[in-house]
Amino acid sequence: MQEYESTEKEMKETAQEPKKAVDGFQKIEDTVTGGYQKIEDAVRGSYKKMEKTVVDGFLKMEDGIVSGFNRVSDKCVEKMFSREGETVEETKERLKNAGKKQEGEN
Repeated sequence: MQEYESTEKEMKETAQEPKKAVDGFQKIEDTVTGGYQKIEDAVRGSYKKMEKTVVDGFLKMEDGIVSGFNRVSDKCVEKMFSREGETVEETKERLKNAGKKQEGEN
């Protein structure tokens, strides 16, 4: 009977050892996974910052290019097509109406 008890006790201890090992591996896995998650979050955050910077840069460039084009266009209309005392907006409107009028005559 005593042999049986000691064997049973050994079996319980042996059965618990793999559980300890599994728990140890689980802790390692959780630590490694948590580390990878931190790296992933940092990389994702960096990409979001870069994306915002690039998009903002392109929007500023677009605004600068469009406003520059409009200034040049307005100067051309003013120098080439405006009549004395006529504003650029009035000249553009007159030219637009003249174009519609010509299309209607064709």
